[in-house]
Amino acid sequence: MTGPDPSGEPERPAGTDQPETSGDPLREFLAVMRRLRAECDWKRGQTHRTLARYLLEETQETLEAIDEWAETGDPAHLEEELGDLLLQVYFHAVIAEESGAFTLDDVARGITAKMYRRNPHVFAPDGDQPVSGADAINEAWERIKAEEKPRSSVTEGLPPGLPALLYADKVLNRLARAGDLPAMEASDDLGDRLLALVAEARQAGVDPEQALRDAVRRILPT
Repeated sequence: MTGPDPSGEPERPAGTDQPETSGDPLREFLAVMRRLRAECDWKRGQTHRTLARYLLEETQETLEAIDEWAETGDPAHLEEELGDLLLQVYFHAVIAEESGAFTLDDVARGITAKMYRRNPHVFAPDGDQPVSGADAINEAWERIKAEEKPRSSVTEGLPPGLPALLYADKVLNRLARAGDLPAMEASDDLGDRLLALVAEARQAGVDPEQALRDAVRRILPT
């Protein structure tokens, strides 16, 4: 048996055909995913729809890793989970590439172009008045987003599967931007009281989902 590689690189399992690490890990990972789609029966059989559950699972595990880092100060778990989440992005992009729908480069170009458009305070042409301050920047983002994607209703574009607290927060935010935010009145209805708490969190600049997750973690046995 050989000892660990003195370079610090993980020891390769015997019999594997693992290429040497390249200087471009993102391109290397794309090549890995293309090969897995070509040579692995399970991965070749997946579709966007069959992978949906894994995307959701990896997102939830990433959220857990974020909370864990806040508690322990150890980023290793978050680094790992972000890799698993990145795998899902690449997996979907490679499947789309095979059908000619789009490529990973198309995905990257699209989000890059969006960042240019929606952050004029950073990328505005010379001579344009920059925007400063978090509130003004967010307002500019929302205005540009509304111009790009006009909505016919408050809930248009909101996934119905969003967690209830997040869904309520987004609806309240859209109502407030439209000037239609109703007053939160005292009520015996539990749903109304929960909605009022979401409104309270929004006014305080607190993420209600994160606040509830933190509260649950505080009552768990150590």
